[in-house]
Amino acid sequence: MGPVLGVGGFLEAPARSLQGNPRPTSPGRAGPVRSSVAAPDCCGGLGNIDFRKADLCIMTRLLGYVDLSEPHFVAAVLAIVFNPLFWNVVARWEHKTRKLSKAFGSPRLACYTLGGAILLLNVLRSHCFTQAMLSQPRMQSLDNPAAYHVGLALLGVGGVFVLSSFLALGFTGTFLGDYFGILKEARVTMFPFSVLDNPMYWGSTAIYLGWAIVHASPTGLLLTAVVALIYMVAIVYEEPFTAEIYQQKASQACKRS
Repeated sequence: MGPVLGVGGFLEAPARSLQGNPRPTSPGRAGPVRSSVAAPDCCGGLGNIDFRKADLCIMTRLLGYVDLSEPHFVAAVLAIVFNPLFWNVVARWEHKTRKLSKAFGSPRLACYTLGGAILLLNVLRSHCFTQAMLSQPRMQSLDNPAAYHVGLALLGVGGVFVLSSFLALGFTGTFLGDYFGILKEARVTMFPFSVLDNPMYWGSTAIYLGWAIVHASPTGLLLTAVVALIYMVAIVYEEPFTAEIYQQKASQACKRS
C-alpha cells in the first residue's frame, strides 16, 4: 500500500526569489560549501575515483544548501515519517482487535475511513514537502531546461505507477484492506506489479524526485531520500505481516476442506 499523491495543487511559484546560491555559511557570506577533496585525475579513468569520497562530496555539497533546522523542513520530515507509522500502527491494531470494523459497522466502511484519512495525510505531506522546497535556495546546476524535463518525465512515470497500482488493487487493496479481513483471491501480478515490486511506493518516490528536480531544489532531493528510506523501512515491516495474513487464510481454507 502506498500513497496516492496530489502534487498538482502546489504548482504556484514562490513569492520571493531563492534562485542562485545556497544558504549562507555565516552572516553576510553566501556560497556553496567548498570541498577539500581533490578532484580525480580524469586522465587516469574511473579507476582513480574513490566513489565513497565522491558520495560524501555530493552529500556535503547538498547539505550546504539546506537548513536542517528550518521549520518547514522539520515539518516535512515529520510528515514523511509519521504517515507510514500511522497507517501501520492503526492497521495492525485493527487486525488484532477489529475495533474499527465494530465501530463503523463493517470492515469495508472502516477501511474506506482509514483510506480517506491516509489520503488527507498524504496531501498534508505533499504540502509540507513543497513548502520546505520553496523556503530554501535553489541549485543552479539543476535550474536548466534539461533538468526540468527530466523532472517532468519522473513525475509522469511515477504517476503511471501510482495510478496503475491503484487500478490493479482497488481502493481496499491499496488501503490495507487485508488488515480488515478483505482479502484478495490471488496475488496481483498484472502491470505494474509484473515489472516492479511495491510500485505504489516507488512511483510515489519518483513523483517526489521529479517534483524536487522541477523546482531545482536540493531540499527536495534530500527530502526525497528521506521518503525512499522510510518506504524501505515500511516494506521490511509490512511484507512479512501481510504474508502471514494470507498464510492464515490458506491454512483456514485447508482446514475447511
